[in-house]
Amino acid sequence: MKKRAPYRPFPKAGRGDNTAMGWLGHDSRGAGVLATARLHLQIQRTVAAAVPPVLGAVCRVARLETDRLQLAVPSAAHAAKLRQMAPRIAQALQAAGWNLNEITVKVQAGLPGAGTKPARPPKESIPLDETALNAFEALRETLNPGPLADAVARLLRHHREG
Repeated sequence: MKKRAPYRPFPKAGRGDNTAMGWLGHDSRGAGVLATARLHLQIQRTVAAAVPPVLGAVCRVARLETDRLQLAVPSAAHAAKLRQMAPRIAQALQAAGWNLNEITVKVQAGLPGAGTKPARPPKESIPLDETALNAFEALRETLNPGPLADAVARLLRHHREG
């Protein structure tokens, strides 16, 4: 027979514990996960400061064992450069108080690379009102034929037809 997990109510509102961090801190397993995540983030900041910014932006702490650190990068080129810089990284970590003797590098294709661009935010445009369109029409009538007059005519056509 399967044993049911004990009922644990959510923390009461108003104590500032309604965040994921507060929730993780109330569970012994969650507190361990939170402590490990904080440890990885501290090491990652130290590593990012020790390497060039482009490499630091894509390098992630994958695993931390007793005296061995495994870093993950998105490509073999990043891994090669990181392996070359391993002594410098180890020195920076030791200066920060970490006792790590070995640094290994793993390529993980799913990590975002340095060459990937962040998604563009959706384009926000405000349509021109009738007053603005009339002002552009008056401008078009005063312009001499040429590229500027053609651009203003296209603008008017676009906003009146669309």
